[in-house]
Amino acid sequence: MFESLSDRLSGVFDKLKKRGALSESDVSAAMREVRVALLEADVALPVVKDFIKQVSDKAVGHNVLKSVTPGQQVIKIVHDELIAMLGGSADQEPPASSETLSLIGVPPVAVLMVGLQGSGKTTSTAKIAKRLTEKDRKRVLMASLDTRRPAAQEQLQVLGEQIGVKTLPIIKGQMATDIAKRAMDAARLQGFDVVMLDTAGRMHVDAALMAEVVAVRDRVQPVETLLVADALTGQDAVTVAKAFDDQVGITGVVLSRMDGDGRGGAALSMRAVTGKPIRLIGTGEKPDAIEPFHATRIAGRILGMGDVVSLVEKAAETIEPKMPSVWPRKCARANSIWTICAASFAK
Repeated sequence: MFESLSDRLSGVFDKLKKRGALSESDVSAAMREVRVALLEADVALPVVKDFIKQVSDKAVGHNVLKSVTPGQQVIKIVHDELIAMLGGSADQEPPASSETLSLIGVPPVAVLMVGLQGSGKTTSTAKIAKRLTEKDRKRVLMASLDTRRPAAQEQLQVLGEQIGVKTLPIIKGQMATDIAKRAMDAARLQGFDVVMLDTAGRMHVDAALMAEVVAVRDRVQPVETLLVADALTGQDAVTVAKAFDDQVGITGVVLSRMDGDGRGGAALSMRAVTGKPIRLIGTGEKPDAIEPFHATRIAGRILGMGDVVSLVEKAAETIEPKMPSVWPRKCARANSIWTICAASFAK
């Protein structure tokens, strides 16, 4: 994702860097191109307008235009404003795993998963449950409240078996609010820390969907209400997020399919339009393909600076568990041989 936007912006900034000095008209021309690139990436128009204004106001300042490297200065301003638009700060450290979700409360705490049908809500529920279990050492219970979609409850049950996370036993005929209450009661009796509640979705936002979600919310009082939105749906995802926030009240967003080839407008618009943070992003089909959203890293990726930190972290997670137990012995033997050789040369 973001490849086309990144290519467009790289072309704009290459022109700026080649100029020894910048005039106000140079900056204005560059900002017009940036504006078009953002709109083509499906970023919401109000967000684009505000972004261009913020960058332009800072980029045409005396200190930038008279700088030794004005092109680089403008790129730095765009970078910082991108981070701000995504809900971060240029000098802010990325959150630790345990800080991604707010799970403060008397256990068990409820995490309510909401969204439209097909947004990846059930798989995201399982991914988050797996992450909480393995990285944060939480005892997690999952429960499907979807009594409408065929085999929805069985789907979550199968996912639970695959990732090693408990699911609430299925009792046919119960209402969503009754299932939610039963899940909280079971978690309380069995000593679980977190209850992940996967609510029913619809093909579009309607009154019945919202009424059911609100009833569940009022019943369990969740510490987190996470909207799962498909990053590939562009402006539709932003519209859905605003509707859920207005009627239910979400605390954060989970963007699924961030590994796709979409234009990325949803990711860039979501925080600015809703005012709610993007907490996690889905990066693939595997159960562990979910990671915290880091505004600084996404901004770096968009501007062609790469996301080296995420690659290093992923490599570390992959390599460490697979490191053969024989390696330490081989390394020790190699070290001994090197010591003997070094001593021989010293003589």
